[in-house]
Amino acid sequence: MELFIVLLTLICNVHLILTAPPSLSSFDDRVTAVLNRMTIEEKIGQMTQITINLILEDAAKPWDEIEVDTEKLRIAIEDFKVGSILNVAETGAYDLAKWHTIIQKVQDAANKSRLQIPVLYGIDSIHGANYIRNAVLFPQATGLAATFNTDLARDLGKIVAHQTRAAGIPWSFHPQVDIGRQKLWSRLWETYGEDVKLVKDMGRAYTEGMQGDDLTSRENVAACLKHYVGYGLPLSGKDRTPAWIDERHMLEYFLPPFEESVRAGAVSVMINSGEVNGIPGHAN
Repeated sequence: MELFIVLLTLICNVHLILTAPPSLSSFDDRVTAVLNRMTIEEKIGQMTQITINLILEDAAKPWDEIEVDTEKLRIAIEDFKVGSILNVAETGAYDLAKWHTIIQKVQDAANKSRLQIPVLYGIDSIHGANYIRNAVLFPQATGLAATFNTDLARDLGKIVAHQTRAAGIPWSFHPQVDIGRQKLWSRLWETYGEDVKLVKDMGRAYTEGMQGDDLTSRENVAACLKHYVGYGLPLSGKDRTPAWIDERHMLEYFLPPFEESVRAGAVSVMINSGEVNGIPGHAN
């Protein structure tokens, strides 16, 4: 899975603030003070996200027995200034104790870096906190959408946030507000379906549930809308392959769900890792 962070504020404004001079009271001033101290390499590193397997042991062990490789972690944080790490499916679902150990080791490494900027960890809690052992599992987004119940979506967002944050993880890659209109697409079941209003309403409610009224609360996590934009209409039906979408359909169908959840306060967006009308998402 590829994910590129499009809002520097999520990394900088939330996490760099912790290392700014305590005498500065204004939030923006504190962020600016840290940014002014950063080298170009550190800024690039903060916009770089790697998968967890790049910091794990190369060991012939069951996945839940593989530990963090401290030297790999040091290289990622100190040499490459990496600012974010995400999970991958191959790691399976760790229990809370394992997650706490992993997150603590990552942040301990960050505390040894020049500016001591905490690493932002993200995870795919998409139908419950599905990468956390013994967490509650819920239906995939299509199943949730079939209820047409936005109150339920909001409540599920709250539960997922609570259980994800319990693992020490403050960021989840959800809700997925792609419009599901390509029946051949292999990820159709991750969407809230084909109806624009339903996708808008469910995405907004889920975002509100995840983030709550206070993102600094230990009960809430940052939402990440995906995949901006047109990801769910690949012409071939194969994932991450080209889509061809005219302007009217883009404005009427594919953009409104993102707008709705951004207005609801979503703080990050995942970019379409394919291409639309011949232009790769990350270069559009």
